[in-house]
Formats: sequence, structure tokens, C-alpha cells
Amino acid sequence: MRLKLVIFDVDGTLVDSQGLIVEAMDLAFAAEGLTPPARQATLGIVGLSLDAAIFKLYPEGAPDLRARLVEGYKVGYMQRRGALGVAQSSPFFEGARETLMRLNTREDVVLGVATGKSRRGLDKLIEGHDLKGVFVTTQVSDDHPSKPHPSMIETALAEAGVATQDAVMIGDTSYDMDMAAAAGVTGIGVDWGYHPNAELRAAQKIVASFQELEDTLTGIWEHH
Repeated sequence: MRLKLVIFDVDGTLVDSQGLIVEAMDLAFAAEGLTPPARQATLGIVGLSLDAAIFKLYPEGAPDLRARLVEGYKVGYMQRRGALGVAQSSPFFEGARETLMRLNTREDVVLGVATGKSRRGLDKLIEGHDLKGVFVTTQVSDDHPSKPHPSMIETALAEAGVATQDAVMIGDTSYDMDMAAAAGVTGIGVDWGYHPNAELRAAQKIVASFQELEDTLTGIWEHH
């Protein structure tokens, strides 16, 4: 039996945290007396590590100002998440939990995460959604260069003991799909996330539901 690894992005793929992300970014910019970025601009950076995200949104800002924006975002995010709770501030997309649980019961499949979240942020999410023990490998922004660098996927493969050809990366942004391509794994884009389909050029397939995702995985594995 060849072990297969399914790596999920989190924000925009498994959970819909856009309200929380946009609010936290707005708070961070407002606290510095700056006009917050447009909503689509903020959603466009989801998936990047926070330092890289702030740089993309405000490249002309001095380094110390960008560092304050990073901290302001973290504080705003934690405050809003604390006020709302994880389940309400970052709810699962329809079918996400069910798909995770079905895949998790298979002996030939292990699950992983590759996210721009911090370790603390991912731990909170896993705890809040009762996902402890579901993922065998969790890669976060604290430990890696930002997506689309392949480091997260390469480490996940090593930790899971799975060959490149037996892994898939599932995500909603160009950063996820470009990371998959750079690591040499199959990239599957989802169309319910924060980047439009046209930006998921490196995806080998784009799916419209978690049911279609499961069918796609079955099709890939039958051919291997």
C-alpha cells in the first residue's frame, strides 16, 4: 500500500475567514492613520506570510511602520477571534469537515496543512474546530519562507514519508498552486476561495465543491 498525502491550505480553502482577515487589516492600517487597503487587495494577499503580505499591500512604507502593521494585524485578529470564537469567525466551507473526516478514516491517506498562518493561529483553529490528531504534518509561516516557495511542501513530504508523486496540494490562491508546481506535486485549485480561477494557472484541476474534490482525488489515485 502506497501512502498518499493530501495537503490543505487553510484560509479560503477549508475555512472562510475573510471577514476576520479584512477587519484585522483595516484595524492595523487605521491605527497608523493610514487608509486601509481595498477589500479585494487584502483578500489577494491571503496565503502569504504576514511580513510578505504587508509588504505587498504597502511597499512604500518604512520598515518600522510595516513591522507595526504586522503587529497591529496580529492584535486585531486575536481580539476579533476572541470576541467571536473560532467557529463563528472562521467557519468551515460547506463539506469541508465531512471531507476531512472521510479522508482521515482511510488507511492509505494522511493529511497535512500548509498555511500562511502562524503556529499559534493554526493551533487555535485546530482546537476551535476539534481537529486534533487529523493532520500528521502542519507547516506554518513561522518555520518557512513565504509561499510560493516549496519549503512547506518539501518538509510535509519528509515528515509524512510520502513520495512527491503521491502528494497533492489543495488551495484557493495562486501562491498555493505555484508552490505545488515548484515542489513537483499535483496542485488542485478550489473555486470558492480568495483568488479568481484565472489566477490559478498552475493548478492541474479546479474543483467547485468538496464532493468534486473527493471524486478528483479518487480519479488521480486510480491512475497511479
